[in-house]
Amino acid sequence: MEKQKRQTLNADKRKVIADIFQQHFEDNSKYKKQHQDAITNYNKMREQAKVEINGLVRYHQPQEDVDTIRGMINKYGESGGHLYHDNCFHVQNSTPRMDTDYNGNPVEKFDDVHIEFKANKEFLTSYYRDELRSKGLDPDYDVRLGDDYGKRNPTYYNAESNIDKYLGFGSRNDATGKSFYKDKWKEDFKLWVIGTSYCHSRMFQAHEDTYKWFKSFEVAKENVILAHKNLFTHVDRKMEKLKLGLKSYRYFDQAKELADKLGVALNESVLNESSSMALSIYSPTNLADLLTDEVEQTREEKIAIAKQLLQEQQNSLN
Repeated sequence: MEKQKRQTLNADKRKVIADIFQQHFEDNSKYKKQHQDAITNYNKMREQAKVEINGLVRYHQPQEDVDTIRGMINKYGESGGHLYHDNCFHVQNSTPRMDTDYNGNPVEKFDDVHIEFKANKEFLTSYYRDELRSKGLDPDYDVRLGDDYGKRNPTYYNAESNIDKYLGFGSRNDATGKSFYKDKWKEDFKLWVIGTSYCHSRMFQAHEDTYKWFKSFEVAKENVILAHKNLFTHVDRKMEKLKLGLKSYRYFDQAKELADKLGVALNESVLNESSSMALSIYSPTNLADLLTDEVEQTREEKIAIAKQLLQEQQNSLN
């Protein structure tokens, strides 16, 4: 029987294999669930925030006052007053805290939180990360950069341009009337407020509990971005090890052995080039250990293990 020839790897095939591993790492990561949970929690709080901010604004600016000014504007034009339809507000804590001024004298300070129902590019990129990846875009382009702005290269700017175009932050040459996420979020919720278009002029004082709730709402928004960063960092660290390992693998069956150890579904690929990087740390067995997640046991699992150990001890004494 003729011995089957081992298939060799080249750079392109290593890239395909790496992508399969990356998807596996993401799908089975606890950080993936944390990212999804952060989005779910924000969605829930956002709907409640619409109710809360409507109540707060209408408390300070009753609907009848808005209607009166609208009537004055209809009669006298701009001289009748100002109304603005917007989704940007400031919620101020009615309970002051003590601070000091420039001369060191005690002074009361009223903290406030900026509430916006529209969304910036950083948030939307994190919020729609899975969708962007499914479209072949790179939602991790900016997270990957970190604070090292020297890493900005043509690949970075190309990824940024594609994200801008998809979300609606870039130039728009589409005459079909396509709806973009940037517009969708901007128009999702607005209130008529008395005053100018300047958001900072809208300061609505609230009870401390209400102020703290709005602070938690902003934290929920930030958590979506943070969860995205944590997911990327977790997977990226694995991918750094994996890519080094793949470089040391000459044959497909080596990658297949690693995939089998990690439970990654990897089908046959075509291969070509070899690499001289045969580091023992990146053998399939050692690399599998490096890439395996440490799963924290639940309380119930720990109790079950303790009971099993106790039972085994009792059996050994009998």
